[in-house]
Amino acid sequence: MAKILEVKYEHQADARVCEVAQQSLADLCWHEVAYPTQASGDAVWFFVPYANQASFKVFRVKHASQADIKLFKVDTPEAAGWRNKDHLLRGKLG
Repeated sequence: MAKILEVKYEHQADARVCEVAQQSLADLCWHEVAYPTQASGDAVWFFVPYANQASFKVFRVKHASQADIKLFKVDTPEAAGWRNKDHLLRGKLG
């Protein structure tokens, strides 16, 4: 279950992430849900306010070249998932 915390400082993060403009450029397509019980796997995210609630912490960067994971937000949980099946962080977010 992916409970995600956006941190303010890079050293607090498990990974650096960057939103990309096209789905074809993404490592991971993700979907945001309204309730923690709806979060699942690496790709269906619920954002939490505190570090002790998070399964994974991310730090947003401006350029894809700086990111550990390139992200693309999708409209449905069915469309969410890894596009890069061999990514080193696959299975680590949830």
